[in-house]
Amino acid sequence: MGAESQKLKLLYLMQMLYEQTDEAHGLTTPELIEGLAERGIDAERKSVYRDIETLRSFGMDIVKLPTRPVSYALGSRTFSGAELMLLTDAVQSSRFLTQRMANRLAAGVATLGSRHQVRSLKKHVHVEGRIKMQNESVFHHVDTIHEALSQRRKVAFRYVKYDAAKRPVPQKEGRTYCETPVRLIYSEGCYYLIAYNDKHESFPTYRVDRMQGLRIADEPAARNEAIATFDAEAYSARTFSMFGGTTQRVTLRVDESVMGALIDRFGKDVESTVAEDGAARAYVTVAPSPVFFGWLAQFGRAMRIEAPAALVAEYVAYLREILEDYA
Repeated sequence: MGAESQKLKLLYLMQMLYEQTDEAHGLTTPELIEGLAERGIDAERKSVYRDIETLRSFGMDIVKLPTRPVSYALGSRTFSGAELMLLTDAVQSSRFLTQRMANRLAAGVATLGSRHQVRSLKKHVHVEGRIKMQNESVFHHVDTIHEALSQRRKVAFRYVKYDAAKRPVPQKEGRTYCETPVRLIYSEGCYYLIAYNDKHESFPTYRVDRMQGLRIADEPAARNEAIATFDAEAYSARTFSMFGGTTQRVTLRVDESVMGALIDRFGKDVESTVAEDGAARAYVTVAPSPVFFGWLAQFGRAMRIEAPAALVAEYVAYLREILEDYA
């Protein structure tokens, strides 16, 4: 066998083991020889054994399965079958992805498993409220932002919102924003860019899918202590739907019936004490906004603000204004 055929023989063996075997399914030596023959490679039993040892030396975890006759299989992979299932479900369940994009990404995940594992991955998950994007530019935007972060450069873009007729309306008369990218956050089905604004020394948040003409600017990114110590996890925990603003310490009285919702929002480590009547007092730091008030209102009397008094008054005014509109 020529040198070129020997190289192809090793690669074909690797391909067959990767695509057709796993910890529960193997290929016997005759099956491997037959597979090589289908690819135009003649092989003998002893040469296949030698090649398997070569692939083991290369680092492939090729194991013998206790079958009759003995079969060979790839014993371990980057992801197990259960992990591939989890990744596929996460992709298919994303509201932000169009169905076409979700299918494409799921197909990519499937290439990481054997054909036996792939059978269980070929399914479609119905996603309630999947966003029907007009285009897929958001993923190009994400790449651009990552590149800007790597190059430590600012990004330039126009920002739009939508009017009552669902038409995109450029903000600030269509002027170009030029700001320092700090972190990308994926929250509630959308990508957000947290940026640093030099003029106001603040951290505004932008929906990535509402950016237009995004590019890497020539201007270097700002560098200061505020950016270096920015805590994205804490920022996400205290904001609702990425509505930023001044934060404050809030005391909530929480009935036991809705403690699960509190933990879902703020985590199991949320600071709290047991109060009377089986309730709890939770101490959280939030950026008050209509979205926070809306989140709170869904629990009715089961969760309410106890302090500070000024925020209680603001929440009452928020609820009263809604009631007056309906009256």
